[in-house]
Amino acid sequence: MIEVTAKLPTGHVFLSGEVVECIITFAHPPSPAHKVSQSHTDVFESLAWASAQIHCQCFTDSKISKENERVDQLTYHHTALGASTSDSGRIEIATKPKILFCDLRLSPGQTKTYIYREKIPNDSPPSYRGQLVKYSYKITVGTQRVNSPVKLLRVPIRVLPLCEAFLNEAVVLCNETTEELTPANPFLEIRQKQKPLDLALQSLQNITARRNPNFYMITNMWGKVARFCLFKPAYKLGEDIIGTFDFTVATVHCMQVSVSLQCEEETIIDSNNENSKQVRIITFSKHHEVCLGYKYTQLILPIPLHVTPAFSTKVVSLKWRLHFEFVTSTHKGLATPGTTDTDWQAPSEVTIETMVWSLPIRLYSTTPIHVAQGLQTNTVHKLSIR
Repeated sequence: MIEVTAKLPTGHVFLSGEVVECIITFAHPPSPAHKVSQSHTDVFESLAWASAQIHCQCFTDSKISKENERVDQLTYHHTALGASTSDSGRIEIATKPKILFCDLRLSPGQTKTYIYREKIPNDSPPSYRGQLVKYSYKITVGTQRVNSPVKLLRVPIRVLPLCEAFLNEAVVLCNETTEELTPANPFLEIRQKQKPLDLALQSLQNITARRNPNFYMITNMWGKVARFCLFKPAYKLGEDIIGTFDFTVATVHCMQVSVSLQCEEETIIDSNNENSKQVRIITFSKHHEVCLGYKYTQLILPIPLHVTPAFSTKVVSLKWRLHFEFVTSTHKGLATPGTTDTDWQAPSEVTIETMVWSLPIRLYSTTPIHVAQGLQTNTVHKLSIR
């Protein structure tokens, strides 16, 4: 028996354009002491070959037309790995298989370790589990004994989208020449050149850290309901969306308010027909407040780490928004009592109206380590070949 172990040393979360590293170990466990080998050749365990590659599979609704199906140029359908895959999803991205070894022989207690490295394409879609479309990533390790079926070890990974504008800006900065036309000093430390991915993360940090308060006056046909302030329009995974409501400017009573963090998933069935779009609204977190009589209140809405930031492909586009629901009333008996009023009593019946409003926001990725620490996932996967 041979045990195959795949370990992700830096976690299971990666950014598009990042290099994935996986440590793959092949081990022959020692035989029990009472087992007697029939011959010298029985002591060894052998494998004919082993290879590894990254797969991205797309699972879509059957109604989506074949015009949107894209097979990447790097997809290899005629390899032994592809022939052994029985998944129903369409292969969206498949990197070129890398051969780990050929004709491996292990004696009892012996192990062989290989390091698999592969870069995720910059234009690859992110990991996403929507209602209409799903993108799933995995590292597929395939191996085979002579005259035996191929055995596959699948290691799931998560890929986060990185805005293409950030990557393009980082590449430009890396290509700029900043060397001074002065004699080289051998006693000065050589400054390491920053990688485009690191510069892209710095741009992401700068965009999401900027405070740019925006004020919105919320009104209906009867008058002003509230004044809402959102401190910034761009957020990262794991952050809190913070805002404030000001009811001192209101001419209409606001009895309660609820705010939901929602994503809008949109797919196109037929690119020639605008009416063939499918849209799904998914709610993740919600803030509810009964605010009758309040002058001010605040909004704190956490962004989960397991959601997917905004992205767009030929098949689906994902956008994020804040969805507001205000319960208002023009009943005169809801006037706020003064400081001297001690016998104020709320009316038994109140006519209400509900108004809704959606505010788009920008949601970006964060550092993979932050996501990996917040979502505990198994990073070691094993396969036994008998």
